[in-house]
Amino acid sequence: MALDAAEEENIEAIKKWWHENWKQLALLVVIVFPSYFGWQLWQNSQATEAETASDLYEEVLSLAISEPGVPVTEQESLRILDLFELLKADYPSSVYALYGALFAAQQSVNANDLGAAEESLQWMLDNRQDSLFSRTDEGLILTANLRLGRVILAKGESERALNLVNSIDPKTFEAGFAELRGDIYATMGRIVDARDAYIAAQQAGSNTDGLRMKLDDLSDES
Repeated sequence: MALDAAEEENIEAIKKWWHENWKQLALLVVIVFPSYFGWQLWQNSQATEAETASDLYEEVLSLAISEPGVPVTEQESLRILDLFELLKADYPSSVYALYGALFAAQQSVNANDLGAAEESLQWMLDNRQDSLFSRTDEGLILTANLRLGRVILAKGESERALNLVNSIDPKTFEAGFAELRGDIYATMGRIVDARDAYIAAQQAGSNTDGLRMKLDDLSDES
């Protein structure tokens, strides 16, 4: 079928455009397709890594969270520590490694290895994500700092524990940090400051039997 004049002009225009631009198009294909392919590979790799890290963390949970009144066995505790080492070595930027650090620290405290507990918690804080695309949950960071403060205090380093607590904005964790501050002051013999801190913890919403007992003990000392 014969083409009319308008169609012939369009075809000629396309031929001319292709003749002038084919090199740029070829270069674009060379650049874009490998980049897209590389992006897809990276995405698939990230998904695979996340799935593997998730599986490791699931095992941590299954070992660490047992029936009420049933303690974690020594073998289970060692396995939790091994799993954390795997997460830390192979998936340090994953949230599973960060949560794994909390459970590892818990097992170290149970074994009275306070140095290892501090190392796990400090690793978590040092490896938290704080970028535009990935930011570690604020509650997780505050939990780690609170536990770190308790570990440092248990090591007998009251002044260092107090410096840590005073450097943190507790936000929704005010009750926990206030009670820890009271524990630190009590250890340092600063009874009035300890009482004020415990009362602040109560005012922030904590009403545990343990906190009331601490206040009662201070009243007996005064």
